[in-house]
Amino acid sequence: IDGIKVPIYGNGSNVRDWLHVYDHCRGIYAVLMGGRAGEVYNIGGGKELTNMELTQKILALMGKDETSVEYVTDRLGHDLRYSVDKTKITKELGYQPQVDWNEGIARTIEWYRENESWWRPLKK
Repeated sequence: IDGIKVPIYGNGSNVRDWLHVYDHCRGIYAVLMGGRAGEVYNIGGGKELTNMELTQKILALMGKDETSVEYVTDRLGHDLRYSVDKTKITKELGYQPQVDWNEGIARTIEWYRENESWWRPLKK
């Protein structure tokens, strides 16, 4: 939105598991309502993407290209992959992500475009 370069650590191959905030909230609610006390439930989205894949998708939705990327030195010891196994929450509580990833990222970008007056002051 601001037209600044997007920093990408290393070559952008670090992998992350993505889920929409609504699905995360649904997972928390499922644990509150049916989880066993003292247990740990991983709430995953089941959508693994490299940082570069995510960035390319966002840039495309914003009408930008890879010239908007700035590669920066990766942090020492930076984890190459953050992902969780949602098998337990799915098996025990029936949790499954509901928001299609492509739809969710498009809706998120649209929200930021339409609500600049809310988030802009937070950048100061």
